[in-house]
Amino acid sequence: MELFVDTHAHLDFDLFDEDREIVIQHAIENGVAGIITIGVDLESSKRAVDLAEKYATLFAAVGIHPTECSDVPDRDFDVIEELARHEKVVAIGEIGLDYYHMRAPKEVQKNVFIYQTSIAQQLDLPLIIHNRDAHADLLELIATNSLAKTEGVLHSFSGDEAYLEQILETQFFISFTGNITFKNSKMEHLVKKTPVERLLLETDSPFLTPAPLRGKRNEPAFIVHTAKKIAEIKQISIEELGQITTDNAKHLFKKLNI
Repeated sequence: MELFVDTHAHLDFDLFDEDREIVIQHAIENGVAGIITIGVDLESSKRAVDLAEKYATLFAAVGIHPTECSDVPDRDFDVIEELARHEKVVAIGEIGLDYYHMRAPKEVQKNVFIYQTSIAQQLDLPLIIHNRDAHADLLELIATNSLAKTEGVLHSFSGDEAYLEQILETQFFISFTGNITFKNSKMEHLVKKTPVERLLLETDSPFLTPAPLRGKRNEPAFIVHTAKKIAEIKQISIEELGQITTDNAKHLFKKLNI
């Protein structure tokens, strides 16, 4: 039974080179109807599109991640825009701000983010946003850069309750990863506070493997563990959660043909 959409995975990473096809089949067998594999720079965006062309279950997002945005040639953004026109590219991402690693100055990160949001607006694509330790600046960019009608998702949400409330006042969706299953997780109240109509599911494979399998490489099939935890918190069945979050994904990612 097809239940889930994994809205954020990095299946182009070399950790999947030996068994990528098996990983995708395993996901299908575990109820995953679609997987969005996410670019983090130009080359990984190209690989994401190649994978989406090869596998019916896969779709792609293309973009320059904030930790990869230092000294990006202008031509790379032109190619990102070209890739984004592909029929199986459903979003611009992974883009955003990262003030934890700080591999590029804040102003560079902001400018790269703004430029990529303009590509998304031009092509009527949603955003997949990375935010680490940059809550105030991200909210300011959302408020001041004509993003009022641009949809998207705050992936792997990690803010506090006040930040969640601010995001919920916008049109953006929220997704949580396997870290909500960790024994010491302090995120249950955030899941509880997020309306199910604003939730998406993701694994962030190969990272953030859910608790029962911690220490292993994460993969899209493991989304069931995160889904079970969210369903438990929301006090609904996993089938209902799967249906609602899949509907949410299809609403946000208009080109997600599943």
